[in-house]
Order: sequence, then structure tokens, then C-alpha cells
Amino acid sequence: MNETVNKLKLARRTQRKARTSGSVRGTTERPRLSIFRSVKNIYAQIIDDTTGKTLVAASSVEKATGLKHGGNQKAAIEIGKSIATKAVAKGITQVAFDRNGYRYHGRVKALADAAREAGLKF
Repeated sequence: MNETVNKLKLARRTQRKARTSGSVRGTTERPRLSIFRSVKNIYAQIIDDTTGKTLVAASSVEKATGLKHGGNQKAAIEIGKSIATKAVAKGITQVAFDRNGYRYHGRVKALADAAREAGLKF
């Protein structure tokens, strides 16, 4: 039963991701802030799609964050602040937000709000 539900959730997220993949693209002037949310952790990276390179990355797996558990809103807020401060240090202030097919709710929203508060514009 659970396996079927998980496959269905993944298929729906993939469909949502495919719908937005054409419109959300990162450029040199405005790179893409892409997030990935797993059950235990959350990851964020800023990508320049024209060169295909990751400019800045942050995740709850990094030891520097000092997080005990990376699958909650507290961790998402810390990662949002971390990615924004790293980006501003590299001179990136505007990004295109790619929620990667996830609903803008919970950890995704917490990460986005924290990144905005720390200086990113999107």
C-alpha cells in the first residue's frame, strides 16, 4: 500500500516539475535557487543554467550547520539563511525560485522566507 502511494506522489511531483521546468531557468544575471526535500534532510543550491554550474550550495547534511535533525522547519530556516548569506557574499542578490515540484508549504516556504529575510530577492 505505502509503496503505491509513494510512487503516485513521486509521479505527481514529476508532472508538476515538468510543467514549470520550461519557465524557471537560471541565467548569469538571475540564477536559479533549486531545492530538494527528502524525509531526513533539505538541500538548496543556486545554479547558473547557461553554464550548467552550481554557484552556491547548502544542505542540512553539512556539519557546519550544527543541526541534529534536518527534516524539520527549523532546519529549513537555517539552510535558507545559509544559502542567502553565501550567495550575497558571492554577489548574487536576485534568483529565480525553483521549488522542484514541491508545494509551497511547510519546509519549502520556511526556506524561501528565510532566504528572503537574509537578502535574496525572488
